[in-house]
Amino acid sequence: QVQLVESGGGSVQAGGSLRLSCAASGYTYYRNWLGWFRQAPGKEREGVAAIIAGDSYTYYADSVKGRFTISQDNAKNTLYLQMSGLKPEDTAMYFCAATSYRTASPLSKTEYAYWGQGTQVTVSS
Repeated sequence: QVQLVESGGGSVQAGGSLRLSCAASGYTYYRNWLGWFRQAPGKEREGVAAIIAGDSYTYYADSVKGRFTISQDNAKNTLYLQMSGLKPEDTAMYFCAATSYRTASPLSKTEYAYWGQGTQVTVSS
């Protein structure tokens, strides 16, 4: 049984920063992927960033490269997404997720079996 719980969302002005956290339990799939996704109303869920569990290899969507950083604290079983230089178009519900196997498509939502319930990020102009 895997549970993922996000926190750290909120409202911020454009150019501001937020750090999202995802507390994981029951997930010990080292070398599988942990990821952050986001979804705005009326839009499809899209991959933002991903990292290999127990490793440091990362993958980012072009839209967030240079602004967002994904990381993990294995001792605390926690996944992070540090977001800087936030833009209004970053406004969305953010979800953390985990795959149940090694995938070659780490930003594809269909590859993820486990999901948190999301945390809202709102960026105003």
